[in-house]
Amino acid sequence: MTDVETKAEVSPEALPPDEGSDPRKRLAPALGFRGGLRWLWAQLTSMRTALVLLFALAVAAIPGSLIPQRDVSPIAVADFIADHPLLGPVYAAVGLFDVFSSAWFSAIYLLLFVSLVGCIVPRVLVYARALRTPPPRTPRNLSRLPAYATATLQTDETDDVVRQRTVTELRRQRYRVIERDGTVAAERGYLREAGNLVFHLSLLFLLVGVAVGGLFGFRGSSVVMVGQGFANNITQYDDLSTGAWFSDDQLPPFTIAVNRFRVAFETGPVQTGAARLFELETEVTDRPGDQPYAKTIEVNKPLTVDGATVHLIGHGYAPVVRVRDGNGDVAFSGPVVFLPQDGNFTSAGVIKAPDGRPERLAFEGIFAPTARVDDRGPRSLFPDLIDPALYVNVWSGPPKTETGEPENVYSLDTAGLTPLKDADGQPVRILLKPGTSYQLPGGKGSLEMTGATRWVKLQISDTPGIAVVLGSIGAAVLGLCLSLFVRPRRVWVRIREEAGGSRLVEVGGLDRADARAGLSEDVADLVQTVALGAGAAAPDRGEKENQ
Repeated sequence: MTDVETKAEVSPEALPPDEGSDPRKRLAPALGFRGGLRWLWAQLTSMRTALVLLFALAVAAIPGSLIPQRDVSPIAVADFIADHPLLGPVYAAVGLFDVFSSAWFSAIYLLLFVSLVGCIVPRVLVYARALRTPPPRTPRNLSRLPAYATATLQTDETDDVVRQRTVTELRRQRYRVIERDGTVAAERGYLREAGNLVFHLSLLFLLVGVAVGGLFGFRGSSVVMVGQGFANNITQYDDLSTGAWFSDDQLPPFTIAVNRFRVAFETGPVQTGAARLFELETEVTDRPGDQPYAKTIEVNKPLTVDGATVHLIGHGYAPVVRVRDGNGDVAFSGPVVFLPQDGNFTSAGVIKAPDGRPERLAFEGIFAPTARVDDRGPRSLFPDLIDPALYVNVWSGPPKTETGEPENVYSLDTAGLTPLKDADGQPVRILLKPGTSYQLPGGKGSLEMTGATRWVKLQISDTPGIAVVLGSIGAAVLGLCLSLFVRPRRVWVRIREEAGGSRLVEVGGLDRADARAGLSEDVADLVQTVALGAGAAAPDRGEKENQ
């Protein structure tokens, strides 16, 4: 009976009708629940899935850099929603204003973490077994290897002595060597796979470091007047973004007294006004009751206190004013932060006196440290405090009911306010210099400028996982270098007798990585060394291209 006769064909009509129309599908066994879970785990822990998740994480982070984020700039988010009444609520619903704390970004992050763990752990176990496994046996036909060379052994040394010399030479070249069945087998390049594992483990620890920093870290900023100070508690911050698991008691209880801010600008004809010196002299107290100590903060030289880093990220001017209301009472007194608008520190700001009676007052205008008024309007000609002047217009209105809602101190909400006008019906515009005052028309009150001071903006931050992140990046670079430059290679050496009693040294080599050069040369050099060089015949190289 032939093969054809012995093979029974499966007829669709012979199968139960409830098993479908395709015989192959009807015969395939069901995976079952546990089999399905194993299949899902195999897919999740494959390298292809890890690469896809890594790419997805990079793509998911793009909206976080293009769309304003609530934890970085809630004002920008509110402005975006106001400017885009249709798109804003959609973005808010899908979490595009909180990308890095959204459920979908966290899901990608956690899946990537699990995928990397599932990829790396089995590879570590395989690598550990490979380290304990001796080099493979010598192939029967060495001439079939990609690199092959022979040399006639013209010495009276025994085979054992020649093999011992071969072992010594290979170990000098950092091979792991074993003698087996009268041959020598050697292998090196284990650090290549170690580099791959270090690289992937570094990615894993990088994710851990970023997660720790994102969950427990904080970053905030505060504008501090020179001559005043900052205490590290929630109420002192102008803005503060924290991790999901951050708590107020994590803030180290230090204080910083801002004693002096030294600034110098270029006054020569080249680069006039360019910054030459920024030094902030402070007095730091680590904890209540501790002895204060002096520290200097510069732009690229932050201060580190109890794990928190304090950076100097900005500075500007604050005119010192006194506002009296229509009753003659002081409605506001003190420095007011004006924000720089150009390199010469032409600064814009708002002075608010909401407690003025019978009417509240507000002033909106420009402060110039070196003032000039021309066809371009009031502006500063130089960034240093040489000839300061304050230019403002005036708003007034009935007292406003306090609602407790936060209000931007750098902009003026004119709802309920009207511009104050003089007897000619023109809006009141005031020019003040230090030591001058202006009486508002209609008995509304007065505005006096008593001087000007500087302010500095401090950024206080703590990222607990930063050491892990930096260490992981360094380890990843090291692992990548090992995987790129280490050459995993195997070499076998055999001594055999030819007809006539001569002995022949055979060496075969195999590179375990593609596109590696120098294998044939190394094999030929090894043959010369084993055959004692000068006393040996020139090698007969049978080199082959690695297909």
